[in-house]
Amino acid sequence: MSERKVLNKYYPPDFDPAKIPKLKLPKDRQYVVRLMAPFNMRCKTCGEYIYKGKKFNARKETVQNESYLGLPIFRFYIKCTRCLAEITFKTDPENTDYTMEHGATRNFQAEKLLEEEEKRLQKEREEEELNNPMKVLENRTKDSKLEMEVLENLQELKELNQRQANVDFEAMLKQYKEYEEEQRRREQEEDEQEMKSMLEQAQSRRLLVDSDSDEEAAKPRPKPAGTKPTDILQEDPQPQSKKLKTESWERSVGKLNSKAQLAGLVSLRKQKADPALENGMESRGTGSIPTPTSTATSSLSLLGAYSDSEDSED
Repeated sequence: MSERKVLNKYYPPDFDPAKIPKLKLPKDRQYVVRLMAPFNMRCKTCGEYIYKGKKFNARKETVQNESYLGLPIFRFYIKCTRCLAEITFKTDPENTDYTMEHGATRNFQAEKLLEEEEKRLQKEREEEELNNPMKVLENRTKDSKLEMEVLENLQELKELNQRQANVDFEAMLKQYKEYEEEQRRREQEEDEQEMKSMLEQAQSRRLLVDSDSDEEAAKPRPKPAGTKPTDILQEDPQPQSKKLKTESWERSVGKLNSKAQLAGLVSLRKQKADPALENGMESRGTGSIPTPTSTATSSLSLLGAYSDSEDSED
C-alpha cells in the first residue's frame, strides 16, 4: 500500500505526457484578484470619490493585440462603492503607471499632465531640428543665452547673500571660547586673592593672640599683702549686686530677706540695750584702747542679738 503524503509518484515505463489532454481556455479569460486603487478617481455616474489605496475585488484580463516591448497589458474591472457602476483602468508599463479607461476620471494628475506636455514639446523640437539645420543653430544660441542668464542670476544671488550674511561663525565660536577662558582665568585669580587675604588675616590674628599671651606672662603677679586677724571684721559687707550662695532648703522654701518686694513688709523691733555694749562704750569714753579680743567679743554679741531678733519675728 503506497503512502498517502508523498511527492514522488510512480510513472509507468510507457508514460507519454503528450497523450494528456490539455485544458483549452479562452485567451481573454478573466480572473478575480484583490487589489487597491492605484490613484484617486471620481465616479462619472454618481460623483463618488474613490481614494488611492481603497481595496476592491476586481476582475483581471489580458488586453488583446496590445503590448509594450513584449510585456502584456492588463485591464482591471472594479465597481463604484456607491452606485456599483463599472470602472476600468489598464496598466501602462511605458510610464510605469496606470491609465484610466472608462467609468471615472483621474484626480490630481497635474504633474502628469505637465510631464506629458514637456515630452510633447521635446518631441516636436527634435522633429524640427531633424529636417531644418538652421533651426538647430537657433536653438543652440537660445540655449547658450539662457544658460548665461541663469549663471548671471546665480552669481548675483551669491553676492547678495555674501553682503547680507557677513557673520563668520567660526570666528564667533573662537571669540566665545576666548571670552570663556578669560572669564575662567579671572575667576581663578579672584579666588586665589581671596584665599591669600583670608590666610593673612588668620595669621595676623594668631600673632596678636600670641603677643597678648606673652605680655600677660611677662607681667609680674602682685604679691598678696599680709593679712591680719582683725581685717576680716573690718571688711565692708558685700554689695547688693553680688548674690550670695543659696542653700538647698532656701531654693525649695524661699527666704523673705532675699526678695526685694517683701522686704518692706518686715519691720525690726527695737531691742533693749545690752549691758556688755554699754560697758564697751564706757570703756571707750574713758580712753582705754580696745584689744582685739574685746572687739571680736562685741561683734559676736551684735551678731547674736540680730539673729535673735529675726527668730522672734518669724
